[in-house]
Amino acid sequence: MRPFPIARRWMLAALALLATGLPAIAQDRVRVASKIDTEGALLGHMIVLTLEGLGVPVENRISLGPTRIVRTALVAGEIDVYPEYTGNGAFFFNREADPAWKNPQGAYDLVRGLDAEANKLVWLDRARANNTWLVAVRGDVAKRDGLKTMEDFARTAAARRLAASAEFVESPAALPAFERAYGFAMPRDRIVVLPGGDTAVTMRAAAQGIGGVDSAMVYGTDGAIAALGLVVMTDPKGAQIVYEPAPVIRAAVLERHPAIGAALSAVFASLDLETLQTLNARIAVEGRPAREVAQAHLREKGLLR
Repeated sequence: MRPFPIARRWMLAALALLATGLPAIAQDRVRVASKIDTEGALLGHMIVLTLEGLGVPVENRISLGPTRIVRTALVAGEIDVYPEYTGNGAFFFNREADPAWKNPQGAYDLVRGLDAEANKLVWLDRARANNTWLVAVRGDVAKRDGLKTMEDFARTAAARRLAASAEFVESPAALPAFERAYGFAMPRDRIVVLPGGDTAVTMRAAAQGIGGVDSAMVYGTDGAIAALGLVVMTDPKGAQIVYEPAPVIRAAVLERHPAIGAALSAVFASLDLETLQTLNARIAVEGRPAREVAQAHLREKGLLR
């Protein structure tokens, strides 16, 4: 057989490299994703920065999509790690009625065990910050009417005007759970249902009194709560599922990069409710980039050089 011309041999060698070498490099990258919200981007960047600090090659897929998209991608092996919330295990495994979801440790232990067995996924240590559904009332109204807890809110529900998402109103785990626990029925004509689940919109409506709204659906770690002068109603009866964030990683990836476990556990241990509210506010209220905020926090805690 006649040998290939030199130029052609070089071209074929380059094509062989593209066909074998580069996919191997790409496959070795740890694909980090997050949900498409403020806190998702914050926590996702913390994961990316931590892995980069360990020298682990990373593919950044932050703000990939809503829960359904990101969770499906992880289970299918299309991504490798992302921050999830313990309470969502109730819906992933159709076990909403299990009382374990109302307890921080119980929720974490249950979802960790279920995911390990069913999907070979590892839940690393969680942050002690409950990002559950809550109701917040405009500060002047809360002060005037003596509103501090959901028991107080229930007492005056007929006089409130609430901004919320359709999911909050309709999901048995959200407003109906509050109504069952505290024995009230929020008049549906007193609820302004806004599209999507963006609490920035519901909070702004309550803070500005748009359409007579004086209360809003919020999440526990929302950064703009204090900035907008809202008062969160506490949930002394524990009506809501606990949603604490934790990195969830494919077991096979953790086996290849075991240092990730301790490193990310230290990162999430540095986050509590007040810290996450503050960091989220720097993004949502001050307009700072999520990566910048994540990097500053990790450096402040000595978790990143």
